[in-house]
Amino acid sequence: MPHVRLTLERPVARLTLARPPLNVFTIAMMEEALAALRGADWTGIRACVLAGEGKAFCAGVDVGEHLGATCAPMIRMFHSLFRALLDLPCALVARVHGACLGGGAELLLACDAVVAAEDATLGFPEIRLGVYPPIACARLGTAVGSIRARRLILTGESLTGGEAAAIGLATRSVPAAALDAAVAAETALFARHSAAALRESRRALLAPDLDEVEQLYLGSLMQTADAEEGLRAFLEKRPARWSDR
Repeated sequence: MPHVRLTLERPVARLTLARPPLNVFTIAMMEEALAALRGADWTGIRACVLAGEGKAFCAGVDVGEHLGATCAPMIRMFHSLFRALLDLPCALVARVHGACLGGGAELLLACDAVVAAEDATLGFPEIRLGVYPPIACARLGTAVGSIRARRLILTGESLTGGEAAAIGLATRSVPAAALDAAVAAETALFARHSAAALRESRRALLAPDLDEVEQLYLGSLMQTADAEEGLRAFLEKRPARWSDR
């Protein structure tokens, strides 16, 4: 039975982690997720919802695979999955409920919006096991600030969904009963825009400096049909008609 499901119902896709109860990643599950992401036709997809099945979003990566000969391939595979999420040509929205810990919480750092249930549990408990979360060490400070990132990583303390939203690890927090509606509303904010513009904007957001953003803007974004359409629609005082190209 597959442990990852990817459905595409344009303009929205949904990537579901389906290894309940906690959706803990194994190398095999990561390989499955990567294959799904790389094999999909993303044409016309403007937003993707990342969600977990069962009682949790994702409680991290299999601790047993951190040991011995599986450690290096596991870390490299997980980082490849993270990079694949960063490279998606559409907005990525996380739906967080239950446990969102370790590697599960690191996945949020690839997302453009994170909607968390108020009673969700988010954190980076790796220090309790004598290790640390590599992706969080590299990127968490950008999301929540350096001091908060240091404290979260070095104490291993967990946050509620509300606390995560207060510091910027989540975009917003809502009661669990309102989670699906809130995710749908958040996703709709992205899905109204051009898929081409979203793709190019995500590329620019990952660029290391202004020189590269300038090159992407002139050499890639301004070569899309939707860039010209959006600008002309504004000047002509009419709604834009996106072709997603």
